[in-house]
Amino acid sequence: MKIQLIGNEEKYALEQSLLTLFPAERPVYGAVDRASDSRWAVVCLREDGTQVAVTTELGYDGKTASHTCACPLSGDDYTREGQRRHAVGISFFGAAHELLGISPAWGSLTGVRPTKVACALLREGDAAYADRVLKETYFVTPERRRLVIEAARAGMDAAAALRPNDISLYVGIPFCPTRCAYCSFVAQSVEKSLGMVEPYLDALCEEIAAAGALVRTLGLNVRSFYMGGGTPTTLSAAQMDRLLTALETQFDFSHLQELTIEAGRPDTITPEKLRVLRAHGTTRVSINPQSMEDSVLAAIGRRHTADDIRRAMEQVRAVGFPHVNMDLIAGLSEDTPAGFARSLDEVLTLGADNITVHTLSLKKGSRLTLEGSRIPAADEVAQMLDYAGAALRKHGFAPYYLYRQKYMSGSFENVGWTKPGGEGLYNIYIMEELHSILSLGAGGSTKMIGGGEIRRVFNAKYPKEYIELRDKRAANLAAFADFYRRHGGGSS
Repeated sequence: MKIQLIGNEEKYALEQSLLTLFPAERPVYGAVDRASDSRWAVVCLREDGTQVAVTTELGYDGKTASHTCACPLSGDDYTREGQRRHAVGISFFGAAHELLGISPAWGSLTGVRPTKVACALLREGDAAYADRVLKETYFVTPERRRLVIEAARAGMDAAAALRPNDISLYVGIPFCPTRCAYCSFVAQSVEKSLGMVEPYLDALCEEIAAAGALVRTLGLNVRSFYMGGGTPTTLSAAQMDRLLTALETQFDFSHLQELTIEAGRPDTITPEKLRVLRAHGTTRVSINPQSMEDSVLAAIGRRHTADDIRRAMEQVRAVGFPHVNMDLIAGLSEDTPAGFARSLDEVLTLGADNITVHTLSLKKGSRLTLEGSRIPAADEVAQMLDYAGAALRKHGFAPYYLYRQKYMSGSFENVGWTKPGGEGLYNIYIMEELHSILSLGAGGSTKMIGGGEIRRVFNAKYPKEYIELRDKRAANLAAFADFYRRHGGGSS
């Protein structure tokens, strides 16, 4: 589809709508010739400092439609950017809705964080008001309205408990036993890079020491800690003990509310490793089966079976972690609505108090995308998600965080579900952008939040680069320090 942008460059919102409403189309940006182009859109944004107005004119195989969205502009630059993006999304959706007569689950909402919209509405009024606006302005379906309002409330509760000098800490372990077919994360098969693990830990412990000293100097408190990857439990028990000891030595964890470590692959879990995690005060481990169907596990490149997951959960229960998370993915290769339902039903019996239901996102770097693997259609994914929502609510779970990604099957969502008291605070903090996340390790993305400003710095992606680029690690910590000094820092 030929798309002409006037007064804006809001490609992300448009491309998300295009994926949902015109899945066979790909954007081609440039001037529209209405006489010769058969499928086109002209999106014109105008603003006067207090209001933004966006008009979309849409042509599709001889049919035309148009829609204008006008809304006030207020707040800081970041807030105004979001207001422009929403106006573009609503305008394009309105024209497409008039032309096609269809409405996807999330209506005109195209962003990663639909909870941002719900939070703003809840601050303006009550849940009934938020529901009405989501229905009448954004065309969101009833179940998604309920999801986003409940997740927004959880985020607001988490925000109310934070102090100005709170931050969260992330450590990345970019190694896995094998690379999953759907994965596009920076993770290397440990089979191919075993000799790099120890040098990587040396560099990481060096960064931990520098970061811990900086956090103490700035008077910041670590509220939550999350170790992800990759698969952290690819490390041996001794390596994990070394890493966690370094963290405890360099950081003051007296204000810590949770310590979460991904133990996602059951083929990396042993009782010895789990005892090390618990001895260091880990409050939550994440065991991520993704599916309990052996045929699906084989299709996505996992070497373990559903029986391995069952054994891993027995070991986790024996060690006695306060909280356990399990992940499933709707839309994996070879899966079906019936198979997904079986997976969820079994996971509900295994003792996790926190279950995340992801929708498959076909990232460009994943093997599924590169190989063109067969995946369930959007209507099948919808059946999976509908089943999950009803079953989880029946078993006492409620949604507490929610986000969307580009290229998701059916343009649906990822939802964290929890029993009361099992919320993963780190997930809320990072998704709702409630405070800074200091990220250490390869692929780490530090997000600095304060004074109405959001800034990001990135570590080198790959272990070899991370090890070699000491100056890059130091520069990122210096940027973090400068940000907090400019915005007043924190005090204990």
